Amino acid sequence: MFKTPYSVRFADVDNAGIFYYPRFFHAFHVAFEQWWEQEFGRGYHLILNEDKVGFPAVHIDCDFKKPVVFGEPYEIHLGVKRIGKTSVTFRYEIRHRDTGELHAATDTTKAVIDMTLFKARRLPDDIRAAFEKLLID
Repeated sequence: MFKTPYSVRFADVDNAGIFYYPRFFHAFHVAFEQWWEQEFGRGYHLILNEDKVGFPAVHIDCDFKKPVVFGEPYEIHLGVKRIGKTSVTFRYEIRHRDTGELHAATDTTKAVIDMTLFKARRLPDDIRAAFEKLLID
């Protein structure tokens, strides 16, 4: 799995002092963007705008296991559960960086689309090969 540190900002927490649940999805997408930078040496925005390949979320299942709180060290883990012809299912986890304890996990299915036509397209071979490196059980 790809792993990247994630710092919970004060703006990420709600009045109870815990990570506000919509912010999980933002954090997971931040990890997704960082993976593109590491794997391809290019920002995700370039994949969208130059290569015209997009990955909109079409289904999300999320389990919240333990509160994420401001000031603690976390990391996001990104893996791939399934690669189809025109969709990919990703596994995201937020874990405490020191203990490895799982705080939340989501399976997110993303369609593969042509950004010009906004229609499904086949997953490009180079991206498929990169996603295959992330395959998990």
